[in-house]
Amino acid sequence: MNIKKWFFLFWSTMAIGALVCVVVGSVMLLTNQEFGFLGFEATGFNAMMMAISGLMIGAFSQMGFFAYLTLNYIALSVFRKKYLWNALQGYTTLFAVFALGYVLYEDRANNWFFWVLPLVVLVLSFVMTWLKVKQTNKSALIPTMFLMFVVTFIEAWPALQGVTNVAAIIFMMSPLFVCNAYQNMMMHRLLKKDTANSAVTPAKSAG
Repeated sequence: MNIKKWFFLFWSTMAIGALVCVVVGSVMLLTNQEFGFLGFEATGFNAMMMAISGLMIGAFSQMGFFAYLTLNYIALSVFRKKYLWNALQGYTTLFAVFALGYVLYEDRANNWFFWVLPLVVLVLSFVMTWLKVKQTNKSALIPTMFLMFVVTFIEAWPALQGVTNVAAIIFMMSPLFVCNAYQNMMMHRLLKKDTANSAVTPAKSAG
């Protein structure tokens, strides 16, 4: 991964975050005229504000993504055996599915939403994991599930705290999930290009 490709991934992720926020925010604004995010109700939450929020969320998503890559590198160094680290990620993912529903459900309005939310994210995570495995190999199964489910919820945790605001939670989690999915699906493509380029260069030199 060189600087040029990282720069592309950074700005494209932010652009996708902005696009998703504009689409989701516009739908919510059409269905609920009082919808607002980050306290912008009084100023009329327009497309530019949605896009700016999406840019920030996209950048935040990339921070979480690279934090996971760093954690993955450190964990593999500590555990030595890849299957041990995968087992821990798998257990954490399964635990989070049930724990999140219970923790978020307790003492909240719209309690049904906080049971449905983890299940919806879990199903979508399965879809993205299936696509990732299909394009790479079976070793991507558990890491992708962990990234798409656990890391997404960790990144969205600030929106899940405090006063229950279903619209704000959906508005923040939608671009986070899409951005995480985009980065995850792009990573093997970018690394594959690096591998292909490194194989072509010696061939040219030999010629």
